[in-house]
Amino acid sequence: MNLDDTIVAIATPPGRGGIGVVRLAGPEACAIAAPMLRLKHELEPGRAVFGELIEPCVAGTTPLSARSRHTEGRTGVSAPHDQRIDEVVVTYFQKPHSYTTDDIIEISAHGSPVVLRHIVEIALARGARLAEPGEFTMRAFLNGRLDLTQAEAVRDLIDSQTLFQAKVAAQQLEGALSKRLKPIKQKLVELIALLEAGIDFAEDDVSVAPDTTILNHIAEVREPLEQLAASFAYGNLVHEGLTLAIVGRPNVGKSSLFNQLVERERAIVTAQPGTTRDLVSETVAIGGIPVQLVDTAGIRRALDEAESIGIRKSMEALADADLVLVVRDATQPAGEEDRELLSQVEGRAAIVVENKCDLRSSQFPVLSSQLPRVMTSALTGEGIPELRAAILQHVGGESGARTETGFLTNVRHQKLVTDSLAALEAAANAVAMRVPHEMLLLDLYNTLRPLDEITGATTTDDILNLIFGTFCVGK
Repeated sequence: MNLDDTIVAIATPPGRGGIGVVRLAGPEACAIAAPMLRLKHELEPGRAVFGELIEPCVAGTTPLSARSRHTEGRTGVSAPHDQRIDEVVVTYFQKPHSYTTDDIIEISAHGSPVVLRHIVEIALARGARLAEPGEFTMRAFLNGRLDLTQAEAVRDLIDSQTLFQAKVAAQQLEGALSKRLKPIKQKLVELIALLEAGIDFAEDDVSVAPDTTILNHIAEVREPLEQLAASFAYGNLVHEGLTLAIVGRPNVGKSSLFNQLVERERAIVTAQPGTTRDLVSETVAIGGIPVQLVDTAGIRRALDEAESIGIRKSMEALADADLVLVVRDATQPAGEEDRELLSQVEGRAAIVVENKCDLRSSQFPVLSSQLPRVMTSALTGEGIPELRAAILQHVGGESGARTETGFLTNVRHQKLVTDSLAALEAAANAVAMRVPHEMLLLDLYNTLRPLDEITGATTTDDILNLIFGTFCVGK
């Protein structure tokens, strides 16, 4: 990838809209943009200028407007015969005070795909290159404006489905994870320096660190690193969301409960048992976590082939779900099918929902289970807030993880932290086995290297291409 090229791309989503943005970045951004613009004022860094998009002279020729153009080619006054295409707002970001640290020109036109493509075509004809996916952000990383965790947070922010996800991504974009890693790496580097000094200057009577000192340093690195690794359980749920299956016997109110959680009539509800024959799914936000709700067919002895297929799908959904709501009718005594369902979720993350509590006239003994239990009425909405709270409690939303910043949300980061901990454990074992410090240092460097890969201090081109290849074009 040539960082000296000037690149261009449409920076807004495909399709028609009120506004569409074309972004140019590179040393020739101003010169390439000037002939296609007729501006009211000269461009100034960091200011938006109103103007017109015009059809420039033939590519490769010097337009008449060049006579009155600003010396750096940032603005132009076109000839009277130049044809206006659209009204635009143009913003100039002067290097190094831009997203990529290059000169950047952003042209905001009306969001017609034809107009936006035409702007790109003019730029390409004048020497720009079409940007690769994520190339603007990759330039920001390669030019030192962002580290790799911040660059990945840009993608996460764009892909956010909930406001909480966006807030977490914004924290990462501000460098929350990098700040959390910094003291860990600092302690590790201090230990490496201590051992290196003992080896390099042994003849100068520099004292070699005793084993207890080395182990204390390793413990100071291990504890915060283990806490960071543990944060992935919650961080991954924030990033990826979870699947919640609603299961139970026919006519216990599963679909009504599903509609209450979705907050609209999504699933068909009738008084006839077995109405739901197929899986119905919808994604909602609960405490900022994307939750895919799956309404399933009632589980019983099937009466026909279609119901049998639906019940089989219900069991598959139960097996695949991250969390299961086992719904039963609180107005009826527990049956054998209820007990079978509970036995199938034994050891799984599950919540027992005693539904139809508004109709409950007599006290039936509850099923013996260690699972959390919530009383609800899908008809009146009673207990629904408590059920949401129980779901949120399962994903750690009420714990300290929710207020924690700089947690792991990325599988790549989690693997690198795990690799670092494994190398650190090898270093501790080496101390116990009285391995020479020269060999111990190899384990410590192996501990440091994955942490550097998280922020991008040491990262191969293949990894960078894999990461930025998942970005959208224009970002």
